[in-house]
Amino acid sequence: MMFTVYIRVPPCFCGACGFQQNREGHFLSSRRTPQLTLEEIKKSNTRSTHALSTDLGGLDRVPALRPPDSEFQVDVAMPSVGMVNHYTCLSLAHDVTVYIRVPPCFCGACGFQQKHVPSELVALSNMPVSEEKVNGPFKTVSYLETPIMSTYLVAIVVGVKVRVYCQVGKESQGKFALEVAVKTLELYREYFGVPYPLPKLDMVAIPDFSAGAMENYGLVTYRETALLFDDQHSSASSKQNVTITVAHELAHQWLGNLVTMEWWTDLWLNEGFATWVSYLATESLFPEWKMWTQFLDESTEGLRLDGLEESHPIEVEINHAAEVDEIFDAISYTKGASVIRMLQNYLGAEPFQRSLAAYIKKHAYSNAKTEDLWAALEEGSGEPVNKLMNSWTQQKGYPVVSVEVKDQNLKFEQTQFLSSGSQGNGEWIVPITSCCSSYDVRKSFLLKTKSEILDIKEFLGCSIAKTESGSSCNKNNTVCSWIKINVDQAGFYRVKYDEKLAATLRNAIQNKYLSATDKFGILDDSYALSMARQLSFASLLTLLAAYKEELDYTVLSNLISISRKLARITADAVPKLLDLMNQFFIGLLQYSAEKLGWQPKPGESHLDAMLRGKILTTLALFGHEPTINEASRRFHAYIDDRNTPLLPPDLRKTAYVAVMQGVTQSNRAGYDSLLRVYRESDQSEERNRVLGSLASCPDPDIILEVLNFLLTSEVRNQDAIFGLAVSSNGRETAWTWLKDNWVQISKTWGSGFLITRFVSAIVSPLASFEKVKEVEEFFKAHPNPAITRTLKQSIEHVQINAKWVQGEKDLPEVLKELPSSKY
Repeated sequence: MMFTVYIRVPPCFCGACGFQQNREGHFLSSRRTPQLTLEEIKKSNTRSTHALSTDLGGLDRVPALRPPDSEFQVDVAMPSVGMVNHYTCLSLAHDVTVYIRVPPCFCGACGFQQKHVPSELVALSNMPVSEEKVNGPFKTVSYLETPIMSTYLVAIVVGVKVRVYCQVGKESQGKFALEVAVKTLELYREYFGVPYPLPKLDMVAIPDFSAGAMENYGLVTYRETALLFDDQHSSASSKQNVTITVAHELAHQWLGNLVTMEWWTDLWLNEGFATWVSYLATESLFPEWKMWTQFLDESTEGLRLDGLEESHPIEVEINHAAEVDEIFDAISYTKGASVIRMLQNYLGAEPFQRSLAAYIKKHAYSNAKTEDLWAALEEGSGEPVNKLMNSWTQQKGYPVVSVEVKDQNLKFEQTQFLSSGSQGNGEWIVPITSCCSSYDVRKSFLLKTKSEILDIKEFLGCSIAKTESGSSCNKNNTVCSWIKINVDQAGFYRVKYDEKLAATLRNAIQNKYLSATDKFGILDDSYALSMARQLSFASLLTLLAAYKEELDYTVLSNLISISRKLARITADAVPKLLDLMNQFFIGLLQYSAEKLGWQPKPGESHLDAMLRGKILTTLALFGHEPTINEASRRFHAYIDDRNTPLLPPDLRKTAYVAVMQGVTQSNRAGYDSLLRVYRESDQSEERNRVLGSLASCPDPDIILEVLNFLLTSEVRNQDAIFGLAVSSNGRETAWTWLKDNWVQISKTWGSGFLITRFVSAIVSPLASFEKVKEVEEFFKAHPNPAITRTLKQSIEHVQINAKWVQGEKDLPEVLKELPSSKY
């Protein structure tokens, strides 16, 4: 951006400011400004406009100075970023300081006048503003006269003011978000090719706020947990959440605010893009967090929801206002972000960025549709983007690509994947990527039809090994020991391998040949296929055993999530085998738990800090006595001294969950202590941490108390949903509670999206066809248009669970074949 400064040069020798007038009447510059005599200057035009460098090193390109007591203008380019009491923009200091309207005296008083300042920006100088005149898109800013001062202290600043507002006493907790915001604005300015268009950005932490955050233009509002970070009481996961949320909301200042969707059908242009860009920004700010690996958690969320028959297309028809809240879901956010990632991977990072910047510039301050984005990307890349992407945004679902080796050929066949195991009729143009035995060479093609057969030698340059050893390629690199499709999980689809290919990949996992992203993908696809009855439970458990020495945060997080779901299925199918299954899962996690230990290590990574708590919490849930005992010891130390180093923020949920495993109606001490922690804390994160732990108790009577507690005035309405994740033993209790309190729940939460969380959290984990009938009958008698889509999806989850449970009656035989649970 440019603004104009009028500079009046005094007839004095002022070495500090970068301009000099010698005794012979020549004006000199400490940089590359030409030397001119007074006569030459007098002959020149009265005014001259020149570009002033934004380099803090100096005013390199001011080629002419005016005679004494005359004015000239300089157009100054400045970055439009800043922060509270600290503006990151051009500061003219020391040997590059400029006099602005300096009277004819030596280092005397001086006044400032800045002209052609963009009206939307904040202009600052040493003294307060005395007058500000706006003329269309620009303004002239005048300042009060300074006292007598050295000229090198004169400064002018133009920038965006960034501020964080919070409750009194929590100011220090806003500093981290402030730093993230300033860096993110600059990153987006460069990436989008358009500066932040407002003069200020305020971010406000609101104690009672139903949404996570809201991207109001220039005044972004957040829950406290999404904006505030306390070094003493906040966890590593909270730090990451603040970063991603701030990056997400600031992305909306361009994608959603500057360019706005034409109708709710194109909501994904706002939310999908903001989700994807938030990971781009966070990866840039904190590369050690490995955010593109963690992004797979987002993709999985989209895949899970889009595997339902009751899913919806990304471009979803909205015919009534009541439907809007329900599409703020994993389809609009995470599937939207995932197909963007898939498209960027296909087009290449540079053409994608260039085309996106052109799209934003073309549609700034107006509305846009999905086809407008495709047109920009098609023009910038030369690829048939519209044809490629319509199949991904205009129909629901996604494919599972089956890969089979036959006579040194690879056969690819796509079908629509449905978690129910049903057959869908969708068809997509699928960007297939592959690698063979190493990541040195990657091959790709577009699967445009139902199936295609490729010669392995021609496609991959090698042949398939006849053994399943999982060893690397031979010296001539002509024999491929494993083939991975959908490299790094860049595509939004699942892959089903034939038995031989699956076995080689399992061996490659054990031998640590695969990237974290590919290990994640193989695990997640296998779990989904097992749920859909396309892969046996035994095959899935055998695959899980290959991960027992895994240490990657994202892979282990998914392994933990899958293990807990499988334990729940086991509890429903053959309850007497649950302990045996839990022992198997404990064995899978022992290696990583022992590597991490309980005590945080000096200089350990952000990811290890997050992983330690996840693993230990899961071990406690599986009934691992050593973990429960140690967690309880640390918990009691914390109750006695809230500043004890034995229970840092990253381990508190572990301790809370472990304590609740032993709570019963006759042994309530741990529960009462946790309620005391909740009531005494003024930290939103800590209170939510307690709420998220209470219902893990296996005692249904305690669970009922917890659920009733959520309806009291002690729990903010926005936070009640954190207490809905009940244990397996509490599912029936929770369902009964939901029915008994539905009138109150509808009255309190019925006008927003939070009511859908009550339905999905309590209904979805049920696992019998009898419950399907109960749910349908209850909500038929208690209709609510705001939960229509969520209710259908939740009922489908119950049906899928019931089918899976019914199909696993051979579990006793499967579990007998499991590897030893002890590592």
